[in-house]
Amino acid sequence: MYRPPLSSRSPGRWLLALFLVLCGVAPCLAEEAAERGESPYFAVDNAEPGVDGLPLKSTRVEVQVLGVIADVKVIQQYRNEGSRALEARYVFPGSTRAAVHGMTVRLGDRELHAQIREKQSAQREYQEAKSAGKTAALLEQERPNVFQMSVANILPGDVVDVELRYTELLLPTDGTYHFVFPTVVGPRYNGAPGQPSHKAEPWVSTSHLAEGDPGRSTFSLQVDLQSPTAIDEVVSRTHRIARQAIAPRHTRVTLEEGQGPGNDRDFILDYRLGSEVFESGVLLSRGAEENFFLAMVAPPAAVKASSIVPREYIFVVDISGSMHGFPLDTTKVLLRRLIGGLRPVDSFNVLLFSGSSSLLAPQSQPATKANIEQALTMLDTQMGSGGTELLPALRQALAMPADAERSRSFVVVTDGYVTVETEAFELVRNNLGKANLFAFGIGSSVNRELIEGLARAGQGEPFVVLDDSSAQAEAERLRRMIDSPVLVHPKLSFSGLETYDVEPLALPDLFAQRPLVVFGKWRGEPRGVLQAEGIAASGPWRSEVPIEAGKVLDGDQALTHLWARHRIASLMDQEALEGGFGYSQQILDLGLKYSLLTPYTSFIAVDQVVRNPDPAGSATVKQPLPLPQGVSAQAIGTAEAGSATGGILVPSTPEPATWAMLALALLGMGWVTRRQVRR
Repeated sequence: MYRPPLSSRSPGRWLLALFLVLCGVAPCLAEEAAERGESPYFAVDNAEPGVDGLPLKSTRVEVQVLGVIADVKVIQQYRNEGSRALEARYVFPGSTRAAVHGMTVRLGDRELHAQIREKQSAQREYQEAKSAGKTAALLEQERPNVFQMSVANILPGDVVDVELRYTELLLPTDGTYHFVFPTVVGPRYNGAPGQPSHKAEPWVSTSHLAEGDPGRSTFSLQVDLQSPTAIDEVVSRTHRIARQAIAPRHTRVTLEEGQGPGNDRDFILDYRLGSEVFESGVLLSRGAEENFFLAMVAPPAAVKASSIVPREYIFVVDISGSMHGFPLDTTKVLLRRLIGGLRPVDSFNVLLFSGSSSLLAPQSQPATKANIEQALTMLDTQMGSGGTELLPALRQALAMPADAERSRSFVVVTDGYVTVETEAFELVRNNLGKANLFAFGIGSSVNRELIEGLARAGQGEPFVVLDDSSAQAEAERLRRMIDSPVLVHPKLSFSGLETYDVEPLALPDLFAQRPLVVFGKWRGEPRGVLQAEGIAASGPWRSEVPIEAGKVLDGDQALTHLWARHRIASLMDQEALEGGFGYSQQILDLGLKYSLLTPYTSFIAVDQVVRNPDPAGSATVKQPLPLPQGVSAQAIGTAEAGSATGGILVPSTPEPATWAMLALALLGMGWVTRRQVRR
């Protein structure tokens, strides 16, 4: 059959091909096999006959809060309601401060206590058990706040309960304590294939349910608050809760029924204690081989400084596809509060980023009314589209010329749905001398590892904004913090108590109303005083806290796990700063010694009974996650595209410049088609 040369073929067909290339559809289809394992996509119901596509049936959370330490138990129930044996894989979030120290698996009347293993060893043991037809569970850490559970050989009708245990430290902000339980991992932008920011990490490919679909997994939560003082103002900004007074200093909190799904956003519980002032103190625990301490020192009361040097603020704002809708709308409210509250002596700049970036001005501008209105107008035109290229935006901001006479602060605003946390932390640490950094996480289920890690690396403070109503409060908190005196060059020391292995090694400057926290080990007799000193706005400041020998906890493991978790976090920070894996052996040894989940250790539990005679016939199911509340389908594509293509989606929305090219291409197609019809 005769085929005309390319130059004489239909221009309409050539323009259609151009349209597909510009849209990103053609490359997506061409690379479908590679992309399926590296990009998030929407789940398709009944993809395989006889396979239960939603094996996770429920998540139950039980929390015990004693003073400033939370002991958390999470029970995930997997049930196979299909007719084929399966392996379930479930990606779920955790607290950034969690010390995960235990896992138990219950299968019928059998109870299996998981063992901590080196990660590769645990993976091999799991694969061997899976291939042998044994039921096994493997818990791995993908990020400090992202975990993956794999359960192999769940037979039809099986009910498998997996119980996780972790401990975390709760610290007050402005006198209010916050307990946070993350419920869902948002879709991560994994970078374009072939680009330096792209990472081939299988957990990122977790499928998501369509927008508005909460799934069929149930979620319940109970928190028991116990304190040596009265408990006041127990509220949740995220869920409707029921409160029950068990005793004068014991309050039980549960989720109120009839409020819809509770597993599409972080659960946050705020409470205050009877004392208006956070008191300094030392907690001691005595073990069989080692003793641990936790010291907390309250800073001086926040007082407005009478004279503040002029300040410069650089706002680095995420306008990517995952910010479309509620997150970006809330960002606009937040920025109006922050930028609108600047003083005339201050200066500022705004950098908006997605796949590309745009800058308000080549250098920071005076905070005049006209410049502020120009910045807000620039922000108001954004709709949210494209990828989340955070690293180029941070590099551009850090390279901006600075005014030596001003105190510079960066304010990063994002939902954190990226996979370049380590690279971002390293970039900020390498530029510590240029500015403080404050990180605002926007959304109902932000990536807290990124937000808290950026602030920690930049010696600043993390903020999480759940909705437009909390944006005003968080903006005001930042303003109070940076306008208040800080305690600089703080030092903690013990007199009369022998201490060692103290964390952190160096204390950052202290912003107002945030306690200093130090972990460590001790030996000898529990006596003496804790001495804290530094320079406040009014001059030298000093405080002493006596050590009470009668309050030593015997056999308590909470401080052990918290110390080890903090030491591991410090080593991870140092490893990211220096590059390579220079601290991996130390991290591995700590994880194995103290039975903690780390990037190099995993929990493995194996039932030695061979239950599945045909393990090769099992299906693998990635438990789909609901989209976080307020996050639209544009975070990974459109719902219509997902249903039409079997769940494979265009990874991100085209940039505005690409939309302009698409419009020109469509106009050209229409013009060519019209001429052909006339002929």
